[in-house]
Amino acid sequence: MKRYEDTLLALIAGYVDTVGFVALFGLFTAHVTGNFVLIGAEVAGVGQGVLLKLLAFPSFIVGIVLSSVFFKFLERRHPADASSALYLLQAALLVSFLVTGALALPVTDASAPMVLLCGVLGTTAMGVQNARGKLLQSPGLPNTVMTGNVTQIVLDVVELLHRGTQGDHARQVSSRLKSTLAAMLGFALGAIGGALAYTRFSFPAIVLPVAVLLWMAWQQRSTQPLN
Repeated sequence: MKRYEDTLLALIAGYVDTVGFVALFGLFTAHVTGNFVLIGAEVAGVGQGVLLKLLAFPSFIVGIVLSSVFFKFLERRHPADASSALYLLQAALLVSFLVTGALALPVTDASAPMVLLCGVLGTTAMGVQNARGKLLQSPGLPNTVMTGNVTQIVLDVVELLHRGTQGDHARQVSSRLKSTLAAMLGFALGAIGGALAYTRFSFPAIVLPVAVLLWMAWQQRSTQPLN
């Protein structure tokens, strides 16, 4: 599964981020930068849900802190479970996101308590995903924000055009390019899938990324060496 991990996580990020954006007045759950832009727009009077976006930043931090404490606790006591447990933590938070979103329907007021709680839980869940690679000190690709990946893709294409496709260096660049393209494609497909799924199923659409996370946790746990 390790080979496809970044692509699957990118798909989840694109999916959940788009569901949050469509359902919750333009809220970005997977990264906070977009919410700062939206806050600026709303201050200028061209948006709505400023409190929802303001809560995204502390919620994101809570997700990072929660995942760090959770991971360090398990790393000391049950090291074989630490990595897969982060998937389970994110899945649990996404289930809470689903439930609170369903309870908030119809979502018409950006400042309604259940809407705010739904946004907080969704952003916290994606904070966990953002923290995962750092906690594991994984060399994998960024899977929640594609700006850096697009930059790397262009640089790698130029490098191959300039220096050719032969030799060890070219093979390394080609391998990285394939992985980065796969992650970007996963994010794009996730975004499209999230939008289509939400318009048809509303918040129960979150069942899909939850199922993928549970499968990834099971796969991660099954590949751990027995003590």
